[in-house]
Amino acid sequence: MTRTQPSLVGTLLERRYRVDRLLAHGGMSSVYRGTDTRLDRPVAIKIMDPRFADDRSFVDRFVREAQSAAQLHHPHVVAVHDQGFDLPPGAESGLAFLVMELVDGGTLRDLLDDEGPLDVAVALSVAEPVLSALAAAHASGLVHRDVKPENVLIGRVGQHTGGAVKVADFGLVRAVASAGTTSSSVILGTVAYLSPEQVATGAASARGDVYSAGILLYEMLTGRVPYTGDTAISVAYRHVNDDVPRPSELRPDLPPALDDLVVRATRRDPQRRPADAGEFLTELTAVRAQLGLLPVTVPIPVSHGQGDLADTERTLPRIPQVPDTEKTMPVHRPNVTRALSHAAGPVTTQVPPVAPPPRRRSRPEPEKPPPDNRKRILVIAAAVLLLGGLIGAFAFILTDTGGDKTARVPKLVGLNQAAAGDALRAVKLNPQFTQEYDNTAPSNTVLRADPPEGTTLSPNATVSVVLSKGRPAVPDIRPGTALADAEKAIKASQLTPVRGTDDFDADVPQGAVIRTTPAAGSQLTIGGQVTITVSKGPIPLPPVPDVTGQSKDDAFKQLQAAGFEPFQAGEEFKQNVPAGAVTRTDPPAGAAAKAKRIGVFVNNAVQVPDVRFRSFEDAQKILEQAGLKADRDGGRGRGPGGGGGGFDFVFQQDPEPGTFVAKNSKVKLKGFGG
Repeated sequence: MTRTQPSLVGTLLERRYRVDRLLAHGGMSSVYRGTDTRLDRPVAIKIMDPRFADDRSFVDRFVREAQSAAQLHHPHVVAVHDQGFDLPPGAESGLAFLVMELVDGGTLRDLLDDEGPLDVAVALSVAEPVLSALAAAHASGLVHRDVKPENVLIGRVGQHTGGAVKVADFGLVRAVASAGTTSSSVILGTVAYLSPEQVATGAASARGDVYSAGILLYEMLTGRVPYTGDTAISVAYRHVNDDVPRPSELRPDLPPALDDLVVRATRRDPQRRPADAGEFLTELTAVRAQLGLLPVTVPIPVSHGQGDLADTERTLPRIPQVPDTEKTMPVHRPNVTRALSHAAGPVTTQVPPVAPPPRRRSRPEPEKPPPDNRKRILVIAAAVLLLGGLIGAFAFILTDTGGDKTARVPKLVGLNQAAAGDALRAVKLNPQFTQEYDNTAPSNTVLRADPPEGTTLSPNATVSVVLSKGRPAVPDIRPGTALADAEKAIKASQLTPVRGTDDFDADVPQGAVIRTTPAAGSQLTIGGQVTITVSKGPIPLPPVPDVTGQSKDDAFKQLQAAGFEPFQAGEEFKQNVPAGAVTRTDPPAGAAAKAKRIGVFVNNAVQVPDVRFRSFEDAQKILEQAGLKADRDGGRGRGPGGGGGGFDFVFQQDPEPGTFVAKNSKVKLKGFGG
């Protein structure tokens, strides 16, 4: 842990992100569980070691890489929500941090520690989303640079028992590489997964990510990385100078197509690998189809809590390429200085270039006459002929005994896959494994062999071995899956699909699957029934009620009580409806609604005021205030106001007072004596 991080719990970064609990720490950073107090949601907060935050080049690179990573919107990439730089009260220096999606689960490292080598189907179900995430990054011009089990997170998804696979820490290594605390003579990353070119020159590319992903797949299939050693430098040399061995050397039952793909992905020459993660994913998908393997649920590992990240954050010197011809030459190990402090920083190894020892010069000797070698040659030739004859006779005797002509199938039933393979190879027979479900036998144990135990075969013959897959589990069928696809998946698990009672669902289309009972991951006996609930679509709405003549507020309340969402669609005039009341709805009253939204039209009628026996001037003002227009029709030219004898007032009006008319309608006025 770094020098200031023990006191960070409870700190509020940038007045928004509360640091709650330490999850893991290492040489470059520590990861905390935190809370976004503004949105009230849990988050993961990765806080970089203060010595990096003190370096301006790191901060600038950190911000740029965080912004680039935040552009990756992919279901298998851990989302970056925010980045910041803060100076908490009492802290010695500023803190650079990332705010990320919190994945509730563990890492692929936890899964490998718990399970060891993974089943082929599980390994492929982890590798595919990892490659999908890397492919999205490569398509956006981003390189991860540090693909390893610690950066592959497996977390829960809703109520499902299976884990969602996500990749974290895009661009972080590149940001750290820019810091002043790391010299140009070192590279960053995890030594067990570094590509040869990244070790030798520090160059990182999409093909380098492919190499690391290939090592990741190798480890999932075999339970170990291809190269280990007492020092990081010894492992790095192996990457540069040795070809990654076939995983089938540790796990002989691996399908050849998958074995070959791992070899292609981990070639030392980058040009011989898949060009990027997208091409690797395409080849892996083709291998899955060739093997007939369906995607399976990935187990959710139990996080070991407050893990140590230091082993995944090493710094190594750039190592010069050593030609293949020099692999067997003696090498004098130089003095090595390493800082092995998980709390203080990343592991650093500084090694000068290794040169072969100088050749010794021999002293000149006086010339001697050449010896007569003819007798020596004759003696050696005779000895060789005699030895060859003895070897041939011995081989003939061994062959004639018939000891190697036959092999007997050993007892295999009840053994696990590894033990069965060892037993067959011990008697020079080759295993060919298949799997099937079984209600009683534990998973990965032998059910039967063909030919059976005791059968005599020729050496190197193949024995078909059937392994138990255990009891079948209900497949993970997501809401919205087509009914035919759900039934096909259930039958593929040797279970029986049963159509249950259909149900209404506003989110799942009619005819698609809402859920299965039991839930995904539940184990049943072979042929067990899985009930499928199919959607009938949204709950049907009642006929539109008649709200004509009601006030707008009363009409809205009645429509909402019936399950609709009313909105005012406009205004119009209707003679027999009070002003401001509802004239009609769309859809109309009594119709079967296809959607919840109902348009409501309101009457914009105006009630004609009574202006009789008022002066023409006052009558005109009253009508205009009501939204109407005055039309003087009588008494024109008689007196000052148009009336006769000085009596200028309204005697009649049309329409009559109290009548409802449309806005801007004209009201005819007649004067007294007109």
